[in-house]
Amino acid sequence: MNVLVVDDEPLARNELSYLLDQCEEVSEIKEADSIEEALANLIDYTVDLIFLDIHLTNESGLTLADKLATLKKPPMIIFATAYDEYAVKAFELNAVDYVLKPFEFSRVQQAVKKAFDQFQKEGLLGDEPKKARVETLPVQVEERIYIIKMAAIIAASVESGETTIYTKEQEFKTHEPLNAWEKKLDPQLFLRVHRSFVINTKEIIEIQPWFNHTYQLTMSNHLKVPVSRSYMKVFRETVGLT
Repeated sequence: MNVLVVDDEPLARNELSYLLDQCEEVSEIKEADSIEEALANLIDYTVDLIFLDIHLTNESGLTLADKLATLKKPPMIIFATAYDEYAVKAFELNAVDYVLKPFEFSRVQQAVKKAFDQFQKEGLLGDEPKKARVETLPVQVEERIYIIKMAAIIAASVESGETTIYTKEQEFKTHEPLNAWEKKLDPQLFLRVHRSFVINTKEIIEIQPWFNHTYQLTMSNHLKVPVSRSYMKVFRETVGLT
């Protein structure tokens, strides 16, 4: 999930972003210190979940929540604040959760997991029209653009802001986000199995039990790919494991 942290206190934003970065369900984190900056982020980026402080400088996070409620498909909201007297109002606005400061990782993680479960459930409903089938995709590497066959892609991964596209012949490194690639790839072939990996399910050659009841996959190019616990249920259903 793509997360936006809205808080007027830099230390609070940094602390929450640090904790969110440790949650496997979180793919990307943006920050805003005001309603205006938050709305700008919502225009420029895809935001799935907002951690929203209620007391902003000369503003109320509830004002932003009211605005978002008018959208056709608003992002989910988790209120993150030092005050608990607004809890009832928060849930009237259909907030996913309400997390109090000072933040504890276990509580933040619990709230993220709750949002992610809702995100997956709604995503599986799939009320959007299917994309037309695409056979090839452009990948920009520095100043060159390569055209690659989608079926030749074995996996895509991200590390330190750089996305690697693995094909049968070679690897391409690009700065286009993994989330953007996931949206381009055929959902009948490709599956997100970790915050850092999307794989071609037809290119799996081995599934090995791994730590904490997870799996490690070996792909056809011998790439090792972890399946995180957050994606285990969907992965097992997709590959037919019971």
